Amino acid sequence: MREGYLVASLVDTNILVYCFDPGAVAKRAAARELLRKGAAAKVLRIPHQSLIEFVSVVTRERVRGVTLLPPTEAALQAEGFMTDFPVLYPNEHVFRMALRGMAAYQLSWFDAHLWAYAEHYGLHEILSEDFEHGRMYGTVRIRNPFVALGLA
Repeated sequence: MREGYLVASLVDTNILVYCFDPGAVAKRAAARELLRKGAAAKVLRIPHQSLIEFVSVVTRERVRGVTLLPPTEAALQAEGFMTDFPVLYPNEHVFRMALRGMAAYQLSWFDAHLWAYAEHYGLHEILSEDFEHGRMYGTVRIRNPFVALGLA
């Protein structure tokens, strides 16, 4: 969060995953600090989609069958996110808006769906490294939290 500027932001999956990625030490520390501060200030929201993707990514086999987290730990971490942050759920309006976002902004389905959550729930910022930093989509600005740290 910027000093003196608190805005409710939507958290993309990559921020959650970096919290457990031993191969990205600096991003792991930055993601954990971002979530810690965001939880304390009550300014972060997690879309249902990010929780689903989080569990899928951290339990997916990587090199030599190793995962970032075993399934039981991934479930505990997902439940922890649900405890620490408000979770936003999709509805028909979010789905229809995502379809329009795909067409209007040429976003992938998952990125359009994430944007639709933010637009529908009145959040003016998405924290992600998967979009163009600083770009506006409708009323939603993208902020890559790793850019300011020179990690992007």
